[in-house]
Amino acid sequence: MSTADSLRLLPWTTPEGKPCHLSTDSDDSRLSRLADDLEEAQLDSGEQVLAGARAVLSDPKAGERAVRFALTRATECLADLLRIAVSRGERIPQAGTVNLGLTVASPAQSGG
Repeated sequence: MSTADSLRLLPWTTPEGKPCHLSTDSDDSRLSRLADDLEEAQLDSGEQVLAGARAVLSDPKAGERAVRFALTRATECLADLLRIAVSRGERIPQAGTVNLGLTVASPAQSGG
């Protein structure tokens, strides 16, 4: 983190679905490393879910239950990956700021 007053959006939420932030002056703190590890696991999971969803969608015999399951998992992973993108984007040092207009809703907020 470039400044001590910067907050890092963490890759998890509170039990109520609210965002969690970390304030630290070190990208190498224990909690920062834990967040990095969880982000990596979420990215890996997203790749696996994407492969599974593609398999379901390419199977003409896949039933509604399989399609709904694949879509549910894909939606969860997309929310995780958007949170990671926003978090990482906020930590990119820039001369000026760019607002991408992204808001990450938790599954509780989005009805999931």
